[in-house]
Amino acid sequence: MSVKGSSPAVRVAAVATAAIAVVYVLGALLFNLVVARHMTVQTDGRLGDRLTAARHDPDSLRQRVTQGDPSRSDIDADGAPVFLWAVDASREVVAHSPGAPVLSPALLTAAALRDGNAVTAHLGGSAPFRLKVAKARTGWLVAGQSLAGDRHTRNLMLDAEVIAGPFLLLAMFLGLLLVGLRALAPVEQSRRRQLEFTADASHELRTPLSVIRAEADVALSAPREAAEYRDALRRIQGESQRLRQLVEDMLWLARFDSKPPPPGSEPVDLATLAQACADRFRAVGPAVSAETPDGAVLISAPPEWIDRLAGVLVDNACRYAGPDGTVRIRVRAQGSRVSLTVEDSGPGIPEAERPQLFDRFHRATEHGSGAGLGLAIGDSIVRSTGGRWHVGDSPLGGALMSVSWRHAQPARTTASLAGRSPQA
Repeated sequence: MSVKGSSPAVRVAAVATAAIAVVYVLGALLFNLVVARHMTVQTDGRLGDRLTAARHDPDSLRQRVTQGDPSRSDIDADGAPVFLWAVDASREVVAHSPGAPVLSPALLTAAALRDGNAVTAHLGGSAPFRLKVAKARTGWLVAGQSLAGDRHTRNLMLDAEVIAGPFLLLAMFLGLLLVGLRALAPVEQSRRRQLEFTADASHELRTPLSVIRAEADVALSAPREAAEYRDALRRIQGESQRLRQLVEDMLWLARFDSKPPPPGSEPVDLATLAQACADRFRAVGPAVSAETPDGAVLISAPPEWIDRLAGVLVDNACRYAGPDGTVRIRVRAQGSRVSLTVEDSGPGIPEAERPQLFDRFHRATEHGSGAGLGLAIGDSIVRSTGGRWHVGDSPLGGALMSVSWRHAQPARTTASLAGRSPQA
């Protein structure tokens, strides 16, 4: 797909990725806050358990703490030691665990020494401490634990989020871009077809208008005989009819592309339609014949659509067969499907042209005089009625165009039901 066609998908993917990035950052911040809060609650719980044990066993205050080193900042929370301090009524530290850091005077004030109070403070090391206060019989007990392990864990989480974020956003952008390109592909294809249709329509409309303008200019350039004026008017009439047919075909395709409610489907007898179509085109020039079975061959479709499809196929066959050619219409019923086939003795359709056969304004050969919209209309009808195309070579020497549908069984009418005598 071209860059111009993909730019809307790129813009949508970029905007969506930016929105996801904002959500990702906010989500990461919220997650980090929740984890930090959870770690703080766990630390406060450990400190509370240590204070409860110290109340019941005062000798634990003098026990040496051997786990970890409070001066290190890369230890895990599970290995961080819990220190104890004993503060008397005058707010002086009278005992502490061996190796415990010194409590700052700000932590020994009346506001700080409250039962159950928990604060985070720096005690001179690189990592802060979490401290919790409990009331004792002669003063207060303070328990503290280094938060170096918690900080290390949060740093690891932050590093993982920062590293994974760009890769995640890149994957999201590429995924959104792929989805956008696939979603916009039909829109882009429709836009290109519309531009091509407009360009081709302008070209096709210009040709008959130019001929009409030229014929009128020549006819009015000098006095002429009545026969010459009639010839000019006859040529203008022919181009006007071609122009009218072209406009009608374009309007039909435009209405069909807008997807209006389709006409109601009815049982259509292909055998009767083929005979009527052959009778209608016998005056065109080629020898037109119809081969149909004796009984009705029914399909369920809008009758006017199938009539137009048959007209398109036979009209094309007559044009390419020429005045001295042969056109044959056949209707066959094979199993659960029925087919309508039109063959001609014209130049045929080259294999290389068949993939583009149903494109609008496409002509398989230069022998025809149409605008290239007939088969596009026919293809729209076939696809809408559930038909299948078959394009091949005819034994007559030209092209073979065949469409098959599912066989529709005859409806049981009310009259036939009413005619039955009731069983005794």
